[in-house]
Amino acid sequence: MVLAFAGVSVASMAQDDAVNRYSVATNSFWSNWFIQVGADWNAFYSNEEHGTQRGVKNSPFEKDRSNIGAAVAIGKWFTPGIGLRTKLQGIWGKQVATYNANGVMDRGNARKTSTREGSFMRYWTLSEDVLLNLSNMICGYNPNRVWNFIPFFGGGISRNMTYNYYAMHLRVGLLNEFRLSKRINLNVELGWNRHETDFDGVDMPSALEGHLNRGWEDKDNTLYGEIGFTFNLGKATWDAVPDVDAIKRMYQAQIDALNSQLNDANAEIARLNNLIKNHKCPTNPGVKEFITTPVSVFFNYNRTEIASQKDLVNVRALAKYAVENNSNLLVTGYADSATGNVEHNQWLSERRAETVAGELEGMGVQSSKITTRGLG
Repeated sequence: MVLAFAGVSVASMAQDDAVNRYSVATNSFWSNWFIQVGADWNAFYSNEEHGTQRGVKNSPFEKDRSNIGAAVAIGKWFTPGIGLRTKLQGIWGKQVATYNANGVMDRGNARKTSTREGSFMRYWTLSEDVLLNLSNMICGYNPNRVWNFIPFFGGGISRNMTYNYYAMHLRVGLLNEFRLSKRINLNVELGWNRHETDFDGVDMPSALEGHLNRGWEDKDNTLYGEIGFTFNLGKATWDAVPDVDAIKRMYQAQIDALNSQLNDANAEIARLNNLIKNHKCPTNPGVKEFITTPVSVFFNYNRTEIASQKDLVNVRALAKYAVENNSNLLVTGYADSATGNVEHNQWLSERRAETVAGELEGMGVQSSKITTRGLG
């Protein structure tokens, strides 16, 4: 059954992990907690029935072997693949075997004697489990995965309340979680608890111990199948790790753009200084001339809106002169040569020239007196 679950789960993970996979950042201690509740069907296999070769039926659904039970657990995922769980389960079980006064095993007496409440016994087990979400560990974290395949192992302490016995136990199992919503999962769990030899209230005579093999036969065992629900508490998901390289590239692009603007501004200052240095006064006093350097208007990186309204102070003075003297004006647009392709920069320079022309028209200059061009 475990192999069947594993095969189907891996096939399912291969389909739903094609999208929505990413590395995750560490969450706080109070994140990714959960509570589980469920009902189980448990079957006891005592060490006494092994080695006797009495032909005892092995079906976990035999009425003399199995009973219903309940379970509750609380746990936390420390990573998407590794978690811890504290689980309490039990209530009702079945005693499979006992020994009569002559030291001979008699399953029938275990069910008939009134001093031991028939074959019923009350018990509980308290376990600490390590959970391994193989779906997330192998295929990557996916918050929308429908099926998570989670083997677990652990151990703890058990108590047979009917016979007042305590015992240590080890356990392994398989937890399958089916996503119903962000907060609720449906659980199907299979497990094996391996208790000490007297957990079922019966001590095996030493003469029979040598007939048992190590492992399954020399301990009391409980197999169970459980169905229940997991309720996720607080923050139940994991955030993606920030793409540091992408952030660095974005900031570097912004720095390069600012450096390019600074270089353009320095070039414009040098050009204006050269015009001032080489400017010649008019030789014909009868010609009225607007004595100034070309007026510059600046734009933000890759934008067609004027960066600062302060740039329009000189434009307004030039517009006033042009209206008073019926002058023609030429507006030339530019773009940053260090960024963008040629086609985009040409388009950008033309739109910037048109933006300034629109400002001049708003200041009273006739559109027929304005010529625009873009030089990329």
